[in-house]
Amino acid sequence: MQRRWIPVLAQLCSMLFLAVPLIAQDAKLIEAAKKEGGKVVVYGSIENDTMDRIGAAFKKKTGLDVEFWRAASTKVMDRVLNETRTGKPLYDVVLTTTPPMEFMFNEGGLAKYDSPSAKAFPKEVMHPNLGPQYRNAVIGILYHSGIIKPADAPKSLEDLLKPQYRGKLVMPDASQHTTTAQWLASLHKVMGSKERADKFIRDLAATKPLLVESLTPAGERVTTGEMPIGIGFLKNVVFYGQKGVPIDYVRLGKFMGDGQAVALAAKPVHANAGKAFIDYFIGEEGLKIMAGIGEFVTRKGIYPPIPDADKIELVEMIDMDKKTYAEKMAEYKKIFLQN
Repeated sequence: MQRRWIPVLAQLCSMLFLAVPLIAQDAKLIEAAKKEGGKVVVYGSIENDTMDRIGAAFKKKTGLDVEFWRAASTKVMDRVLNETRTGKPLYDVVLTTTPPMEFMFNEGGLAKYDSPSAKAFPKEVMHPNLGPQYRNAVIGILYHSGIIKPADAPKSLEDLLKPQYRGKLVMPDASQHTTTAQWLASLHKVMGSKERADKFIRDLAATKPLLVESLTPAGERVTTGEMPIGIGFLKNVVFYGQKGVPIDYVRLGKFMGDGQAVALAAKPVHANAGKAFIDYFIGEEGLKIMAGIGEFVTRKGIYPPIPDADKIELVEMIDMDKKTYAEKMAEYKKIFLQN
């Protein structure tokens, strides 16, 4: 009978053996980070409330402060590239959607960092230069269920074209927001054909939706009831639901979203603090905080408390290079703003 415990004890010893160098690395990084200023400067597009929670937990664990500047992914990229080109980078860590992160890496604004926390992610979410794409920001149709009852809500993307929803829809401006441009360009993957998707986009523009800067303010307009229907992040169902705002989403079955990555600056002001932050951010504790407010994180075994989340089929959006983004954004500017 005692022999049965041998594999278990061996496994426990192995886990402890692996944990010791990780704990030692954490302590070394944190001590060095305190000597270089005791803070990390992060640029990103994640919501301020989310970063506030993660930053508070990170500080409690490490004693390091998080200084966060937030903007839409396009503006994050612009600021990083401007600082890189002037030779005066002020940031340590960047986190936003993967395509802009790739641009920033290729332009010399970001560096490769192999975080020990990355080992818990499946191979299919690993980026060769950026590490794990730690979450998928899933995009769908949101609605304020205190204003629009579920029975009266849209049931499909094409339902948004119905007269009863005219003047009630908010969405990001695809001529400014890269992720929305990518989402529109990928709609054929969930609508069955390019012809059907292209017609839907033109007809959607004809309904004159309210256009805002990005997906986050789109969700915010839904929560206020100003525009009770919006194209936004599904995580808002949990995020705002926890604040007492009744938000629901249309069960489309197939959903698309943008992969998100986090990376170290090429020339970080606080290099050790930057590494310590990334280790925590994509570690189990950091991602459990994110999942708890509705994020679809990719670390194994962590899920968001979104109704019917297990029934969601995620469809990968098409890849687009810088030239294609520019062409698509110009195309959507004509469709949504010049007709």
